[in-house]
Amino acid sequence: MTLDPRTPVLVGQAQIAQHVDDLSQALSPTQLMAQAVSAAIHDAGVSTLGTIDALHVLRSLSTREPNPARSVARELGLNVRVTGLTPHGGNLPQSLVNFSSLAISRGEIDMVVLTGGEASRSRRRAKQSEVQPKWMNASPESAADEVPTAVAAELVMNHEVELALKIALPIQIYPMFETALRAAAQRSVSEHQQLISELWSRFSNVAESNPHAWLRHSYTPEQIRTASPTNRMVGYPYTKLMNSNNDVDMSAALVLCSVERATALGIARDNWVFPQAGTDCHEHNFISHRWTFTDTPAIRLGGEQLQQLTGKPTSEYDFIDLYSCFPSAVQLGAQSLGLSLNQQLTQTGGLSFAGGPFNNYVMHAIATTMHKVREQPQTHGFVWANGGYATKHSFGAYSATPPQKGFTHSSPQDQIDALLKRQVATTAEAVGPAKLEAYSVIHGRDGNPETICASVILPDSRRAWATSNDPQLATEMCEREWVGVPVRLDNSGTLLA
Repeated sequence: MTLDPRTPVLVGQAQIAQHVDDLSQALSPTQLMAQAVSAAIHDAGVSTLGTIDALHVLRSLSTREPNPARSVARELGLNVRVTGLTPHGGNLPQSLVNFSSLAISRGEIDMVVLTGGEASRSRRRAKQSEVQPKWMNASPESAADEVPTAVAAELVMNHEVELALKIALPIQIYPMFETALRAAAQRSVSEHQQLISELWSRFSNVAESNPHAWLRHSYTPEQIRTASPTNRMVGYPYTKLMNSNNDVDMSAALVLCSVERATALGIARDNWVFPQAGTDCHEHNFISHRWTFTDTPAIRLGGEQLQQLTGKPTSEYDFIDLYSCFPSAVQLGAQSLGLSLNQQLTQTGGLSFAGGPFNNYVMHAIATTMHKVREQPQTHGFVWANGGYATKHSFGAYSATPPQKGFTHSSPQDQIDALLKRQVATTAEAVGPAKLEAYSVIHGRDGNPETICASVILPDSRRAWATSNDPQLATEMCEREWVGVPVRLDNSGTLLA
């Protein structure tokens, strides 16, 4: 098979984890990214990439550099034409691979480097101590840097009604998916806690054997589901070990280029991994407008389109990595993609154990998938990336074998936008009877339940939002099933049993 010289190919990958306790020795986020980029170049088997058409950075919460891509280029002395910076979103590492592959296929670029990183653990510790590393502020050199090119568009995901009741945090919303899924499956509270703790235990087993995982430790289901001083309940029904672990210092990088450039650089064929195809889409961007908490049609349609492009059902991939910020995300993804929860659904160990460096987890997943596909050249890898509240989705297929028709891409967004939207009521309109649809209970650091966040369905089928600070009601909601229970709302949006 003669390869089209414009075929995109991944040729380098690297992952970095910084576990230093001495803050004076801790590298900055951009230094961690630079270390990952340098290691990815080395992984490609070359000493230099020559001119890099674009260096794109996943937005980092722990750096103050205005153009982190330029800071990385300066750190390594790289010749970079365009520096890019993404908005927020865990879907974006896969989206960057998809859109960069399209740009290479069209002949717009030949070489792109993707990276991202966080030093969240070191930043937190520095704020709690008298040690203030210089990188806590922007470097003097960055003042003269150009404004980075905006890569991808920001998606507004919070409806004004949600914001009015301060329901916006992932730790409030993903547990709502969980309680809705539990009720739909007609499991008892204890049965469902056992199911998700067993799922997460299997993820921790993968992390234990992953040399790049942040926590290389296997946890039993009982350890994961049992609240304790070191594993407190955060947002019921999730203990700390069921939450994404953002308290990490991690970075990753990928080198993507055309077959023509890879050949010119003399990169060994054994290092090549081909993006086969990709799809990108999002649910109705406001949760308020989604029909139910138990279905993610955009994941289903995005997965179906990827199957159409590749001819391979998701269940037939050798290596699958589903986005895993919380157990509900994995359940929604598996359900929509036709996968069993008993399959191995992570290659890294997931965000709780392998590490959740905010927007950049999926770059670690892609790097891990690259490594596995290289080791077994006849295999295929599948990655699902998620951003927001199970909102933004990006899918990618990988193989050491080049795609017969070159890299292909599509989006089912028109179909998704045409799906039925549930209307949302304002707090003033929602006074009176309702039925509880989904809920979470936020706990304090002392382990006691404090605040209820709930979605309810009104008699006219509109959705409304409610909260409560009643500790007795919050406790009761953690002890038995409340989904489907008749409730009332007052004119402040307070939930009344």
